[in-house]
Amino acid sequence: MSRSERLLDLIQILRRHRRPVNGLTLARELDVSIRTLYRDIATLQGQGAPIEGEPGVGYVLKPGFMLPPLMFTDEEIEAIVLGSRWVAKQPDARLSAAAADALAKIAAVLPDDLREELDTTALLVGPGAEMTRESVDLGAIRQSIRTERKIEMTYQDANGSHSRRTIWPFALGFFDKVRVVVAWCEMRQDFRHFRTDRISDLNATDKRYPRRRQAMLKEWRTTLDMPKRS
Repeated sequence: MSRSERLLDLIQILRRHRRPVNGLTLARELDVSIRTLYRDIATLQGQGAPIEGEPGVGYVLKPGFMLPPLMFTDEEIEAIVLGSRWVAKQPDARLSAAAADALAKIAAVLPDDLREELDTTALLVGPGAEMTRESVDLGAIRQSIRTERKIEMTYQDANGSHSRRTIWPFALGFFDKVRVVVAWCEMRQDFRHFRTDRISDLNATDKRYPRRRQAMLKEWRTTLDMPKRS
């Protein structure tokens, strides 16, 4: 591994951790000596990387630091292309267009050899099962999730019964055939999963729900083994 590759790996390792990581842990993961690790951190700091910490305390990369998207491994390029091609096949038109735009932006700044790898990758997304179609705007749902706003909607359950719901959406799951909103339901006073093809009369309100999205996502994950109804 070249030193430049090692420095990129160090940035990626730090990016994965939100809390300070001690030098010995970083050195073991990079398979270098602690002295080399300290030199690499000093080099990155000298190049402008906002790495905070010191020997014996640990190191953390401040949020927001971006590296120019010039260096990708073969596997990273394949992951980018495969993921973008899958998203492009989704019925969410804006998300599909965004995937194509993102791929074009990445290609525009890649060196010629990597751009060729991007254009000629052999991983393809085959035709999936026929997807259900929804009458609501998935972009509006995604916006409500990002801004932590309540949604008012009519929902039809598996038995065909309709009910008016106010929910706090915090995740949107994409499956082969359906999309599912994960939310706190005010009527049920519990977490519920709502198929988007069964939602109608959706109103994305400007009312902020009282909890943080990340906290609800974490709590919901602890309940996944419990059966949930809509």
